[in-house]
Amino acid sequence: MLKKSQKKDEPHILGDEDKTCAIGQYIPMSAHKARRVMDQIRGRSYETALMILELMPYRASYPILRLLYSAAANAYNNKYCVKKDLIIYKAEVNKGTTIKKSKPRARGRSSMIKKPTCHITLVVKDIDFFEYEVIYY
Repeated sequence: MLKKSQKKDEPHILGDEDKTCAIGQYIPMSAHKARRVMDQIRGRSYETALMILELMPYRASYPILRLLYSAAANAYNNKYCVKKDLIIYKAEVNKGTTIKKSKPRARGRSSMIKKPTCHITLVVKDIDFFEYEVIYY
């Protein structure tokens, strides 16, 4: 999993200190197929999302599961958050570049093979921050 380097004049991707993210880029699958899995876990707790992803029969669930583990580990190591208190705050899938290869065909011709890629962003947030916002407002 790669993380994009940020320039100094660019704003931070998260904005708040209570969120933690994991970014997976150039994952070799269609963005539409990955969105189908992401829609099932958006807004759920960490433990519920783990159960859903482990039991789903789709090929897209494995890279998303790895990203969820990575985001939880980032929250634990960087913000000292308990993993069971995390919720999936933001989950988005964007279309990446298309890998193009040529395949030899009959009579000396060639045809293109197009393999789509996608970029997945998972942001987790500690639920305690939501409880404090409700109490104070």
